[in-house]
Amino acid sequence: MRNRSLIALSAIVAATLLLAGCAGTKGETGEDVEPTASDLCSATVESGAAAEGVSIDGDFGTASTATFELGQKVDEAQRTVLSDGDGAKISEGDYVSYALSAFDGETGDRIGDAGYVGGELLPVALTADAPLGQLIGCASVGSRLSIVFPTTEQAAAQFYILDVLDIVSAAWGEEQAPVEGMPIVTLDEDGAPTVEIPDAAAPTELQISVLKEGDGVAVEDGDTTLLQYHGVGWDSGEVFDSSWANGAPISSEGNGYVPGFVQALAGQKVGSQVLVVIPPALAYGEGEVNDADLKGQTLVFVIDILATMHPVAAAE
Repeated sequence: MRNRSLIALSAIVAATLLLAGCAGTKGETGEDVEPTASDLCSATVESGAAAEGVSIDGDFGTASTATFELGQKVDEAQRTVLSDGDGAKISEGDYVSYALSAFDGETGDRIGDAGYVGGELLPVALTADAPLGQLIGCASVGSRLSIVFPTTEQAAAQFYILDVLDIVSAAWGEEQAPVEGMPIVTLDEDGAPTVEIPDAAAPTELQISVLKEGDGVAVEDGDTTLLQYHGVGWDSGEVFDSSWANGAPISSEGNGYVPGFVQALAGQKVGSQVLVVIPPALAYGEGEVNDADLKGQTLVFVIDILATMHPVAAAE
């Protein structure tokens, strides 16, 4: 079974973990120790016999099977590393893509899988004060984790396999030849763009150019997509908004952006970087430009497509 209901389940058990007071680790005296804001390692949930006793049948990056002693009473959440990855170590605030499988602790039945197929889950920002940050901690990319949620009055313990797939921050696709006459884009070492506007009249039609072509799943109608973006006004050449400057990528449920922006995303593959020039009719409308809004302006966006999540109906 692979469906979006597991996402809701994950949110529920994560909230349960937080409410159970598992945000800290234990010091030498046995008292709770509050982690620093930047210390995922100290915030990580401790290991335990239940998590350590899980056996896995299957390879990293695939929906595998967990075998464990049934009917265990687990008092606190547990997390252990089954295999260390050789990728980058996760830091506070990193956006991490992951996949997981869940199993019922009483029967051993598979509850569901999520994230092993493109378009099912968005990466999340891991922080020391968030449940998923406390579960994944400062693991390395490529790690496979065993996570056990405690027994409650309403349900048996739940056993999870969680694979740490990647850290995403910028488009990684193959570079493509630029389109003549469109704005020139240069990237710094972190991937943040700078845009040079041509010395020419603004185009009256939508223009789209793929600067990097990714290898991931394609964006579909109604998706919610995780993006880095950089917006510049054609006439002024000035930046009016940028996720890079704001410090974090964005997502909007159902990609609720202006029409030209949505058209630029349609059909593009995850990992791609797209340059789009949007005339006012497909942006914020015609009219006089003022300091309060972008009405009447031709807009230029550089968009990095980090991930996309299909609507529920498309994923089931």
